[in-house]
This record gives sequence, structure tokens and C-alpha cells, in this order.
Amino acid sequence: MNIFTLILSSPRFLAFGFLAAFFSSFGQTYFISLSGAEIRATFDLSHGDFGMIYSAGTLTSAALLIWAGRKIDDLDLRLYTAIVCVGFAAACFGMSVVASAFWLYPIIFGLRFTGQGLLSHIETIAMARYFGAHRGKALSIASMGYPLGEALLPMLAVVMIASYGWREMWSSIGITLAIILVPIMLWLLKGHGERHRKLEEASRDEAKEIKSEVWSRRHVLRDPRFYILLPSILAASFIVTGLFFHQVHLAEDKGWGMSLFATAFVAFAAGQIVASLVSGILIDKYGAVRLIKYYLMPMVIAIVLFISIDAFWMAFVFMAFLGATSGMVGVVNSAIWAEIYGVAHLGAIKALGTALMVLSTALSPPIMGWAIDGGVSMEAIVGACAVYCLIAAFLAAFALPRFNKVKTMDS
Repeated sequence: MNIFTLILSSPRFLAFGFLAAFFSSFGQTYFISLSGAEIRATFDLSHGDFGMIYSAGTLTSAALLIWAGRKIDDLDLRLYTAIVCVGFAAACFGMSVVASAFWLYPIIFGLRFTGQGLLSHIETIAMARYFGAHRGKALSIASMGYPLGEALLPMLAVVMIASYGWREMWSSIGITLAIILVPIMLWLLKGHGERHRKLEEASRDEAKEIKSEVWSRRHVLRDPRFYILLPSILAASFIVTGLFFHQVHLAEDKGWGMSLFATAFVAFAAGQIVASLVSGILIDKYGAVRLIKYYLMPMVIAIVLFISIDAFWMAFVFMAFLGATSGMVGVVNSAIWAEIYGVAHLGAIKALGTALMVLSTALSPPIMGWAIDGGVSMEAIVGACAVYCLIAAFLAAFALPRFNKVKTMDS
């Protein structure tokens, strides 16, 4: 089944995944940081101060995701989605009325927990769980919501902040989520009960046929493959989050200007779209484990070019290569858990991976912020990131195959 046939066979459910990915943008670092300068000015915060508040909210989100993420295995997807979307709308309203730096912490937590955490979790689990042999293509289709958000929303946010103010922008987002997103998502899930029943029947039949063991989160934590994969899985979230959180400083440091850099998100989105579609097809053909060996290389290329060239057009090239890795990561990281450990406890297993990913996004803003406050150049910061990527790729390419034959779970 090709991509177009898959879209025609399940248009509403794929649209559900797409919208979950798109609207999660409002809880992603790149979008929140677009109003970062105004927030820091309003509450008199340094780069490091705001990074610490952001980190604290994100760390709390990561801790709670381990519990909340597994609930998608137990609750009806419609109820789970409604709760998350309502909570997300409330967090956006909160940002529009936040009165002090102290209250930024719970607001940032709410945005990161419901938006970046749970709404993204819903998209990946729904696509990976219910599309089976076609999960790679389904994930690549649904994940188009991420680059579309990255292409459209930064420019829109810059215009809204300049024209109306950052608080008014956040209140508009909250209204949109409350009165538009919630009913649309529930409508797109119409008939989901029958889909879930068929999945349960198919899973029981497959388990009986191959007499396979079921991987739980406890078993995964004892599997050496999990720890070998972690550096690669966490690399993009740590690096991209840190760079986007400090995008204003990055743009100024390179002499690009914020308006130019916001426009360059279109190149980021284009690279992400192409890489997502291609990787989705390759996953269904070759498997996610093979692709994870290579998906950090475009980011390394982006960093080398960033260090070497200051010309304004390099902003677009840099973002395109960065987007290519992000596109591959979004699809591969979502598929690899189902590919290795099955779908019976996919929500709990993916929640663990998501929590660690969110943890990495909590660490990079303050770490890079302290480095910037200490006078470290952006070239030096991204150079260190390139070294990390090469180490992670080495582990995936040479250490992982030694453990690829693991099939049983020790008690």
C-alpha cells in the first residue's frame, strides 16, 4: 500500500494524527521562545534565568509524563484526547495572564506537558499502534503537522506579537484550542471503538500464533538495546530545543536578524517534510533500526556549515539540514519502540522515551543559556553538539548490532 492509498483508506484517523502534531506546536520550544524576549523583558530575566524557569517546568513535565503517558494504554483514546486538549487550552490562557516570574513555572509546565508532551504522544501512539505494517507511512503522514506548524506559525507569531502583543497572541491560541480543536478531534475519532476492538482481536491472535512474550516497561529497562539507542534518540531533542530556545541570540550572533531567521523555518519545514516522507517509506521496507544509524548526519552537516559560513542564505541551508534530521527523528523514534518491543504496552514504553526526551529538552536551554551568559560563542556550542552526534551515531552503528539478537526477557 502506497502513501496515497493509505490516505484514501483512513483519511479521518490520519487527519486526527496530523492535527495532533500541528497543534502541539504551541507547546514546542521553537514557538514558546518566539515570545521569549518579551517575557524576559516583562519580568526582567536573563537568558539563564528564563532558561532555568523553562527547565524546571519541562522537568516536571517529563516526570509526570511517565505516569500520564501510560494512561493511553488504559483510557479510551477519545477521552484521553479531550482531557489533553482542554488542559492545553487552559495553559495557553494562563500564559496570556501570567502576572509574575514565579507563575511562569506552572504555565510553562502546562504548555510543555499537554502540548509538547501529551499531544505529541497521542499522535505517535495512535499512528504506531493502529497501522501495523504501514506504521512508517502513517507516522510520516501524520508528522507533516510538525513542519507545517514550523513553516507557518513563527512568521504568524512575529506579526501578532508586533501588532497586538505577546499576551494577546496567547489568549487567541487558547480560544482556538477550546472552541475549535476539541470538537474537531472528537469528530475525527468517530468510530474509533470498532478500530480498537479489531486491534485487540488481531493482537490476541498474533500472540497465540507466535507464542510471543509481551515486553513491559520493566523488561525494557533491562534491555541493553534501550540504553544504546538513547544517545541517538535524545540528541535531536536536546540540540534543536537549545538552538530554538536561544534563536534570537543565534540570529543576532550570526548577523541574520530575527525576521530572516523566522522565515528560514520554511526551509526547516521543507527539509522535515521530505525526510519524514522518505523515512516513513524506508521504515516499512527496511525497519527503523537500520535508519537510526544515519539520521543524525544531516544535523552534523548543518553544524559544519553553520560554523563555516555567515552569509544570510546559510540560515536557510542550515535550517533545511536541521529539518532533515528532525523529520527522520520524528518518524524513526516513534516507530522503533513498536518495532522492537511490540504494541501491547506501547503507551507505557513510549511514555518513558518521551519523558527522557522532554528531560533532554529541559536541560539544553539553561546549559546553553549559561554558556551564552559566560561569553561562549554559538559556533563553539554547536561544535560540541556535533561531537555528541558523532558519538551517538557510532553507538547506533557499531554497538547496537551486537545486541540485535535479543529476543527474550529475563525475570
